Amino acid sequence: MEGKRKFIIWTVIMLILIAVFSLVALCVGQFSIEPARVFKELTGTAAGEKDNVRTVLFNIRLPRIGMALLAGAGMASSGAAFQSLFGNPLATPDTLGVANGASFGAALGILLGGGQMEVQLVALFFGLLSVILVFTVTRGMGGRSPSLLMVILAGMVISSLFSALVSLVKYVADPQDVLPVITFWLLGSFSGITRNAIMLSAPLILAGTVMIFLLRFRLNALSLPEDEARSLGVNLRRVRILVIAAAAMTTAAVVSVCGVIGWVGLLIPHISRMLFGNDNRLVVPASVVSGALFMLLVDTLARTLTASEIPVSILTAVIGAPLFIILLRRTGGLRQ
Repeated sequence: MEGKRKFIIWTVIMLILIAVFSLVALCVGQFSIEPARVFKELTGTAAGEKDNVRTVLFNIRLPRIGMALLAGAGMASSGAAFQSLFGNPLATPDTLGVANGASFGAALGILLGGGQMEVQLVALFFGLLSVILVFTVTRGMGGRSPSLLMVILAGMVISSLFSALVSLVKYVADPQDVLPVITFWLLGSFSGITRNAIMLSAPLILAGTVMIFLLRFRLNALSLPEDEARSLGVNLRRVRILVIAAAAMTTAAVVSVCGVIGWVGLLIPHISRMLFGNDNRLVVPASVVSGALFMLLVDTLARTLTASEIPVSILTAVIGAPLFIILLRRTGGLRQ
């Protein structure tokens, strides 16, 4: 009971921080807005015609903040699910090559001159295709139900394949116009987020995150020996497929819109385990709220620290690596 009480208090504090920093993010930036004006616009009490403030708030910052929250929550929950599923503390949402698959799709879409929506759709397609290829490769290996080791190895192979294809696209791209666009996209950014982008990705991210949340009880059973898990009535094969599908769908949707964003799916679940132990009933929801707050803070820093925006993946690595080292020193090793 004490652990659950601690979790509830901590979750309430995190939700309050998310609300506070979301309001701060609406106010700060190259075009600063007074908090009073933000409050009036959000409550619909602002007088006057449509102006730049309203355009910036509703067409740029609100979609961007919403996407940052969704991406952080989705990537963190996917990382927590994969770490538990594979029994590997270094597992990330890209363990099965989803991020590299989506990156190839986006790079290909940019190379072919597609618009923003076309690029996102192609990226989403290839991100999901990478998981289908993993299941295709492992089908028939090790009997009807291939081992998790075979799945991980197949994911590494598919990931390397798409990584090579990304390099090929960059090699043939026009170095003056197309290559810089591909390179910047691969670094990850929320700068191009629009309402249409959210309409495309948000349902998939929410569906995948909710599915992982609902399966958090089953994730605990997956860490048991197979005989014990089956004795509890858990269909291991079905749960594994559902978890992989949910995490892959979430990751593909995030990467197709925002580019590759590292460290969130690795760091945040370990922080949650350091706070609440290995119980996925607490780790998964803790990862959701922590990932959302972390991504919101990083994106706010990315667009306010300098005059030109810093790619998000650079900041997540700069912030995440020292935090991960501190985590290792405090725990004496990764908890799994």
